[in-house]
Amino acid sequence: MTRLLLAVTTTLLVNIGWAAGETPAAQGQTVKGEVLEAKEVDAYTYLRLKTKEGELWAAVNKAPVRKGAQVTVENAMVMRDFKSKALNRTFDRIVFGTLAGTGTASGGGDLGQIHRGVSQAPGIADVAVPKAQGADARTVAEIHGKRAELKGKPVLLRGKVVKVTAVMGKNWLHLRDGSGSAKDNTNDIIVTTKAQTKVGAVVVARGVVRTDVDLGSGYAYKVLVEDATLQK
Repeated sequence: MTRLLLAVTTTLLVNIGWAAGETPAAQGQTVKGEVLEAKEVDAYTYLRLKTKEGELWAAVNKAPVRKGAQVTVENAMVMRDFKSKALNRTFDRIVFGTLAGTGTASGGGDLGQIHRGVSQAPGIADVAVPKAQGADARTVAEIHGKRAELKGKPVLLRGKVVKVTAVMGKNWLHLRDGSGSAKDNTNDIIVTTKAQTKVGAVVVARGVVRTDVDLGSGYAYKVLVEDATLQK
């Protein structure tokens, strides 16, 4: 069954013009089909779809979708070998995208947006933010430089938000505080949070340091700060 599903999915991707070597940022198609199965988890709704090319799995941000419904997944992107902890299974191929009518994109398809346009964000050149206070306080450069030591530990970071992207049920923030170097990218740290903020805001983020994070499809991070809470 798994081989059959993989073969059908591969055929579909070829038919709608997705070459295996393309990056998610280069994709952006539409998939239409009947919902054969829907599984809701914390952040996603997983859909097994019957399309004219065959069956495939898709993931969209959590939404009430019933079996038998006709749905359209827009801005569809492919993730390979995507492991869902919530479902305790790995999908050889899965399509992430926006469920038409909701206006909300799911995770994998927008991974490329996490980085796009950061160098052009307003006010980056003059970022100079005082270090947070407290035992767990770290600068952006310190988190990069001491990532092995800080792995799995909480940190407190004050920084200026230079980019915000909603991906995989979270907001992915690029924070800078004036420390580090642009040459080796130690002047910028990614922080994930469910809190809302905007570009230009100076926030204090408290989260846990994660290292060697691999999201698949070529998106891997030496270090980031996850599940942060924010305060101004």
